[in-house]
Amino acid sequence: MSELPRVPLNETTSPLSPSDERTWAMLAHLSILLNLVSGALGVVAALAIYLLYRERSRYVAYHSLQAFFFQLVAWLGGGVLTAFAWGVTVPLIFLVVGLFLIPLAVLVTLLPAVAVVYGVVGAVQCSQGEDFRYWLVGDWLRDTLTG
Repeated sequence: MSELPRVPLNETTSPLSPSDERTWAMLAHLSILLNLVSGALGVVAALAIYLLYRERSRYVAYHSLQAFFFQLVAWLGGGVLTAFAWGVTVPLIFLVVGLFLIPLAVLVTLLPAVAVVYGVVGAVQCSQGEDFRYWLVGDWLRDTLTG
């Protein structure tokens, strides 16, 4: 559970200050809010932050990759799962079975909204200089980047 070192990956580029690192990490997590108005632009923004700052800060690289993969899984995957849940539920309403599936479909529909809240929590923690890891995604990426 050690914090990633805040050193540049490439000695030819200037490292970001700790304040700038916190700001860009926070913006990477907040990029999930772009999905509310665009559908998937938050994924692109998190990837863009990673590509722009990966050489200047391991901290920003780690948090932007976390935000990218989390949004792929939770937002896009949740959207596909929501469409599938309602696509199955609505036709089955005529067979009465679908009535029992409505609560499940509503819960699945809430997944992207929960993902937005989780992303904002990550942004707040990064802005305060705390280490934040998304469940499963964060540990996997930390192992990938450090090992």
